[in-house]
Amino acid sequence: GLLTELDNEAELAAVLGHEIVHAAARHGAKAQERGVLLQAGMVAASIGLAMSDVDPNLGNLLVSGAGVGAQLIATRYGREAELESDLYGMRYMHRAGYDPAAAVTLQQKFVRIAEQQGRREGWLEGLFASHPPAAERVEQNRETAAQLGGGETGADRYRAALAPLRAIQPAYDDYDKAIESARKKDYATARRHALSAARALPQEGRFEQLLGDLAMAEKNPALALDHYGKALRLDAGYFGPWLGGGVAHYKRGNRAEAEDWLKRSNELLPTAPAMYYLGTIAKETGRVDQALGYYRAAADSPSDYGKQATAEFVTLDVGRNPGQYVATGAQLDAQGRVLLVVQNRAPVALAEIVVTPVLLDALGRVAQQGRAVQFGRALQPGEQAAADAGLGALPADAMQRLRFRVDRARVVDR
Repeated sequence: GLLTELDNEAELAAVLGHEIVHAAARHGAKAQERGVLLQAGMVAASIGLAMSDVDPNLGNLLVSGAGVGAQLIATRYGREAELESDLYGMRYMHRAGYDPAAAVTLQQKFVRIAEQQGRREGWLEGLFASHPPAAERVEQNRETAAQLGGGETGADRYRAALAPLRAIQPAYDDYDKAIESARKKDYATARRHALSAARALPQEGRFEQLLGDLAMAEKNPALALDHYGKALRLDAGYFGPWLGGGVAHYKRGNRAEAEDWLKRSNELLPTAPAMYYLGTIAKETGRVDQALGYYRAAADSPSDYGKQATAEFVTLDVGRNPGQYVATGAQLDAQGRVLLVVQNRAPVALAEIVVTPVLLDALGRVAQQGRAVQFGRALQPGEQAAADAGLGALPADAMQRLRFRVDRARVVDR
């Protein structure tokens, strides 16, 4: 896509030099490290947030764009990173013999496209999301180009090299139109454009994958598998057909095939949908520990599948670790008696919550255990309830040593 927007080799050199600097300066790596820190303990951070409804049909998610897992690799570069990459990238391209003024025309082109078309779909939307165009960059690049001097543009060579790509451009235009129609849930129109693209360029596996995604969106996993199989014969090294095919196998009740396909997809690129479905298969076949691992991994994603995975994780884990999902505290009523207060910190409703008061001695050891208190009604996410702790009135020093042990909780059937 980007190649067909450029006019000469020098503009391509400007792009490559810019990206080389992002890599050499570890701009993306630093952002990824920050992301890992932010994602640590995402399951725990999600507790207390209401779960949104999720349609476990993968079709709509895949159709929303060919890069399902794009959040794992996309980075929005900041102003300083962009300016640094422009500066050193222009020095690189000049040392390679290219005219650094092409970096100016490149940025002018991007600013113009962004202003004229607003939010563009597909690859250009992703490019602008990670590399926001700005008039400031145009001016900075113009100053740098004036300092560096000229060079060649390679316009004739570029036109000759791009001729084959420009010849097949209509097929990719049809693909973009299919994606746009699919996002509007106009699957008939989307399928017509996708078929046109596949007929024009039968060696492009992405077109067959899109046809599979559309079939999944229309709840036809058998047809989807046919298209995913064709996509894999064209390019078995891309995660998309393995992911879509894995879900299609699952929808048809073929758990073993689904698991194999989803694992292969994950080897190529880990995604929240693959983790979610692998977790579901593990849960349905009695492998609870594996299911928890998959759901925990999927919960790192902010997508609907990440939210659903968080809910599934809690459902499986609450029986083992009820104290992770029920917050406890104490307060006194008007008569000075101790009240036990609980709050549901899970993203799903909890019932049959049982809590036992415990008094510690001066060394922090259990000195006395009270009567277990059961809360009869279900608590929604974030909801609180209070009950008599059965301890009567306690002196101040005893209140300081009072703790509550959560013995049991159950997820309300969803």
